[in-house]
Amino acid sequence: MSAVLPDSAPARARRPLRSPLLHPLAKPGLFVLCALPFAWLLYGALANQLGPNPAEALIRATGDWTLRFLCLTLAVTPLRQWTGQPALARFRRMLGLYAFFYAVWHFLAYAWLDMGFDPAAIARDIPKRPFALVGFTALLLMAPLAATSFNRAIKALGAARWQALHRSVYAIVLLGLLHFFWMRAAKNNLAEVAVYGVVIAVLLGWRVRQAAKSRASTP
Repeated sequence: MSAVLPDSAPARARRPLRSPLLHPLAKPGLFVLCALPFAWLLYGALANQLGPNPAEALIRATGDWTLRFLCLTLAVTPLRQWTGQPALARFRRMLGLYAFFYAVWHFLAYAWLDMGFDPAAIARDIPKRPFALVGFTALLLMAPLAATSFNRAIKALGAARWQALHRSVYAIVLLGLLHFFWMRAAKNNLAEVAVYGVVIAVLLGWRVRQAAKSRASTP
């Protein structure tokens, strides 16, 4: 009987390395990381650690994290190409759902802490203030994306219609940026808005460039 020899060094070198992004703990780890801001805000609220105006801190922080997760969701596809890591795509759905999660809490914080959960007051307030109307519109547009973010929805809608629906994320992120701009413009504090504007311009500009290249290469 011949002995089984261990793999040679050249054979091991030829074997493709498994990306850490495919590790079974990668998704649970990302889930926990994405939940940490909410956990910190919850702790801060319960421990009275959110500063002199906790209501404003909660509303602002949940809005900030909504915009950040929208940017992260849009960054997945270009990062896949730039880094050569197709496994990044498996995290896009979770990032998008977390964007919706923080957007819902942003609205709930406003509805509770500013409006006392008074539906009539909320209905009167939103149309009066452009930044609130824009933000609420973005939330409404996010709802069908969250509801159809699963494989069964893709099969039910068909890939083409599903992709067309989910392209509304571009309008959503622009509405989110406009909402943020109007919020900060009232206090003449636009430095952070400019940072988000540059990030979003790069992410959307890359897509416009890719679409133009695709049309140019089509006979």
